[in-house]
Amino acid sequence: MNSITKSIATILSRPGAAALSSPIWELQQWRGIRVKVRYGSLEQALVVMQRKMQSSGIERLIKREQRHHIKNSEKRVLARKNLERKIRSQDLARKLKSILIKKVRGL
Repeated sequence: MNSITKSIATILSRPGAAALSSPIWELQQWRGIRVKVRYGSLEQALVVMQRKMQSSGIERLIKREQRHHIKNSEKRVLARKNLERKIRSQDLARKLKSILIKKVRGL
Protein backbone atom coordinates (compact mmCIF):
# COMPACT_ATOMS: atom_id res chain seq x y z
CA MET A 1 0.00 0.00 0.00
CA ASN A 2 2.82 2.37 0.83
CA SER A 3 4.36 2.10 -2.65
CA ILE A 4 1.04 3.06 -4.22
CA THR A 5 0.84 6.12 -2.01
CA LYS A 6 4.38 7.13 -2.95
CA SER A 7 3.59 6.63 -6.63
CA ILE A 8 0.51 8.82 -6.36
CA ALA A 9 2.53 11.52 -4.66
CA THR A 10 5.20 11.49 -7.37
CA ILE A 11 2.65 11.63 -10.17
CA LEU A 12 0.69 14.41 -8.51
CA SER A 13 3.84 16.41 -7.86
CA ARG A 14 4.61 16.55 -11.61
CA PRO A 15 1.94 18.72 -13.22
CA GLY A 16 3.60 18.65 -16.64
CA ALA A 17 3.48 14.86 -16.98
CA ALA A 18 1.90 13.48 -20.14
CA ALA A 19 -0.46 11.18 -18.26
CA LEU A 20 -1.93 14.12 -16.39
CA SER A 21 -3.00 15.88 -19.58
CA SER A 22 -5.26 13.03 -20.72
CA PRO A 23 -9.04 13.55 -20.56
CA ILE A 24 -9.44 10.45 -18.37
CA TRP A 25 -7.08 11.91 -15.78
CA GLU A 26 -8.90 15.25 -15.88
CA LEU A 27 -12.21 13.48 -15.30
CA GLN A 28 -10.70 11.55 -12.41
CA GLN A 29 -9.26 14.76 -10.98
CA TRP A 30 -12.72 16.29 -11.16
CA ARG A 31 -14.46 13.32 -9.54
CA GLY A 32 -11.76 12.39 -7.07
CA ILE A 33 -11.60 9.27 -4.95
CA ARG A 34 -13.09 9.51 -1.50
CA VAL A 35 -12.75 6.85 1.14
CA LYS A 36 -14.26 6.96 4.60
CA VAL A 37 -12.24 5.65 7.52
CA ARG A 38 -14.78 3.92 9.71
CA TYR A 39 -14.16 3.00 13.32
CA GLY A 40 -10.52 4.05 13.01
CA SER A 41 -9.73 1.17 10.63
CA LEU A 42 -7.12 2.70 8.36
CA GLU A 43 -6.09 -0.67 6.89
CA GLN A 44 -9.64 -1.35 5.68
CA ALA A 45 -9.86 2.16 4.21
CA LEU A 46 -6.61 1.57 2.30
CA VAL A 47 -7.97 -1.69 0.89
CA VAL A 48 -11.13 0.10 -0.27
CA MET A 49 -9.03 2.90 -1.76
CA GLN A 50 -6.92 0.41 -3.69
CA ARG A 51 -10.05 -1.26 -5.11
CA LYS A 52 -11.43 2.11 -6.20
CA MET A 53 -8.10 3.01 -7.79
CA GLN A 54 -8.06 -0.27 -9.71
CA SER A 55 -11.59 0.20 -11.00
CA SER A 56 -11.02 3.83 -12.01
CA GLY A 57 -7.78 3.17 -13.90
CA ILE A 58 -5.47 5.31 -11.77
CA GLU A 59 -3.46 2.25 -10.81
CA ARG A 60 -2.69 1.59 -14.50
CA LEU A 61 -1.48 5.18 -14.87
CA ILE A 62 0.76 4.74 -11.85
CA LYS A 63 2.19 1.46 -13.12
CA ARG A 64 2.85 3.04 -16.51
CA GLU A 65 4.77 5.86 -14.81
CA GLN A 66 6.97 3.57 -12.70
CA ARG A 67 10.62 3.70 -13.64
CA HIS A 68 12.03 0.92 -11.47
CA HIS A 69 13.55 -2.38 -12.54
CA ILE A 70 11.17 -4.98 -13.96
CA LYS A 71 12.06 -8.57 -13.23
CA ASN A 72 12.68 -10.92 -16.16
CA SER A 73 9.71 -13.07 -15.15
CA GLU A 74 7.46 -9.99 -15.26
CA LYS A 75 8.89 -9.08 -18.67
CA ARG A 76 8.08 -12.56 -19.94
CA VAL A 77 4.51 -12.34 -18.64
CA LEU A 78 4.02 -8.90 -20.19
CA ALA A 79 5.51 -10.05 -23.50
CA ARG A 80 3.24 -13.11 -23.56
CA LYS A 81 0.16 -10.99 -22.83
CA ASN A 82 1.12 -8.50 -25.53
CA LEU A 83 1.64 -11.32 -28.01
CA GLU A 84 -1.73 -12.88 -27.15
CA ARG A 85 -3.41 -9.48 -27.54
CA LYS A 86 -1.73 -8.96 -30.91
CA ILE A 87 -2.73 -12.41 -32.16
CA ARG A 88 -6.32 -11.88 -31.00
CA SER A 89 -6.55 -8.55 -32.81
CA GLN A 90 -5.06 -10.05 -35.98
CA ASP A 91 -7.57 -12.92 -35.86
CA LEU A 92 -10.42 -10.47 -35.38
CA ALA A 93 -9.18 -8.33 -38.28
CA ARG A 94 -8.96 -11.44 -40.48
CA LYS A 95 -12.52 -12.46 -39.57
CA LEU A 96 -13.87 -8.97 -40.18
CA LYS A 97 -12.10 -8.82 -43.54
CA SER A 98 -13.62 -12.12 -44.64
CA ILE A 99 -17.10 -10.98 -43.52
CA LEU A 100 -16.75 -7.72 -45.44
CA ILE A 101 -15.54 -9.53 -48.57
CA LYS A 102 -18.52 -11.89 -48.40
CA LYS A 103 -20.92 -8.95 -48.05
CA VAL A 104 -19.36 -7.07 -50.96
CA ARG A 105 -19.38 -10.14 -53.21
CA GLY A 106 -22.93 -10.95 -52.19
CA LEU A 107 -24.20 -7.61 -53.55
